[in-house]
Amino acid sequence: MTAETHPAYLRRLGTWDAAAIVIGGVIGAGIFRSASTVAERTSSGAELLTLWAVGGLLTLAGVLCYAELGARRPQAGGVYIYLREAYGQLPAFLFGWTMALINYPGSVAAVATTFADYACSAVGLSASWVKPVAAGAIALIVAVNLFGISAGSRMLNVFTVLKVSAIALVVTVGVVLAHGQFGNVLATDATHALPPGAFLGALLPVLFTYGGFHYLNDLAGEVREPQKTLPRALGLGLGGVVVCYVLVNFAYLAGLGHAGLAASHAPAADLMRRLFGENGATLIAVGIACSTFGYCSIAIAGGARVLQTMGSDGMLFRAVGRIDPRTHAPQVALAVLGGWAIVLVISGSFGQLVDYTTVGEWLSHAFGISTLFWYRRRFRNEPSPYRVPLYPLLPVLFVFTVLGVIIATAVHSPSDAGMSLVLISVGVPVYYAWRAWQRRGA
Repeated sequence: MTAETHPAYLRRLGTWDAAAIVIGGVIGAGIFRSASTVAERTSSGAELLTLWAVGGLLTLAGVLCYAELGARRPQAGGVYIYLREAYGQLPAFLFGWTMALINYPGSVAAVATTFADYACSAVGLSASWVKPVAAGAIALIVAVNLFGISAGSRMLNVFTVLKVSAIALVVTVGVVLAHGQFGNVLATDATHALPPGAFLGALLPVLFTYGGFHYLNDLAGEVREPQKTLPRALGLGLGGVVVCYVLVNFAYLAGLGHAGLAASHAPAADLMRRLFGENGATLIAVGIACSTFGYCSIAIAGGARVLQTMGSDGMLFRAVGRIDPRTHAPQVALAVLGGWAIVLVISGSFGQLVDYTTVGEWLSHAFGISTLFWYRRRFRNEPSPYRVPLYPLLPVLFVFTVLGVIIATAVHSPSDAGMSLVLISVGVPVYYAWRAWQRRGA
């Protein structure tokens, strides 16, 4: 078979491009909004910063496991590939059914709407513009990515720099507002310390804010020297995110205080407003808009690679598995994912989809990491360019943490967890019906 008959992805992403994908995939709007939820569940700044650091370390354990998986199988598709090889087509299909067809486009629709909210607010447009702007943003991202990973990466790099600049601005403002009085930030009250049983509940929103680190593995087929680049980029990217998150929360505490942070619905805007007035709130709205736009770009690019891999496996229509021979981009998959996300934006039906698939997303992380045990047994004599340190402690720690998150989510939102399991289960008859249809058409 010639390369023209079966075009493949080109490895064009270097270490910094790949690290930007990690940073952009993790940092969306959450850190600018969810810190107040964590503050509500803690009694001091020291506890809050400890939670963000612990959440980062736990996520880093998962990232290191993903680094070994990506180095072992540096192909587009990420978790779908690992599940297919370790557990077979059905579990892999259920992952793709839940994530690539529901969670990814639902998340893109939700975050694109958040982008439009902030963008419209920053330029003074009315709420009636939110849906058109969100749909237009998705269409623009798809259009750029149709030209290949290089074009998409250049756009992403710009927005990653802008979002990190917004974080740097928030940190600077917090330090200025503290007037050198940093002792109060870490002050603790032993009489109101967080009980051990409440720790996981307070950790939940932290871990959710650290989500999104898996997108680089979806794009592994386009990373140069992946056995070296993937571990470096995942480590650098997630390490940078942890530093950003801890510093931003330190700034919130320095500028607003623990009680002020807990009472704030928009801590970044409130912090900026204290120093610059409404102009400051507008400025950070632009920064959040850039951050959310960058996330959408990564989710669309990564999700499309999962769809394309499923199509090439015959798990979707073959056209979805096509890679354009000129741009080496999965153009049909990009159009399908982007188009479905736009439908969700216009219909406004993405909110419950995202809630319903949260448990599915975390289950995919648990099962994805668990495939590492299969790879270690199945290929015990095969040298791996990267091995996760402290094996099997780190993968076991991450899997049990994720299972704890799932249980806590089910307790907190049983209806959402139940619907998530229903959506996954619906994929079983769909899988067998699809296979039967394929056999009849063969």
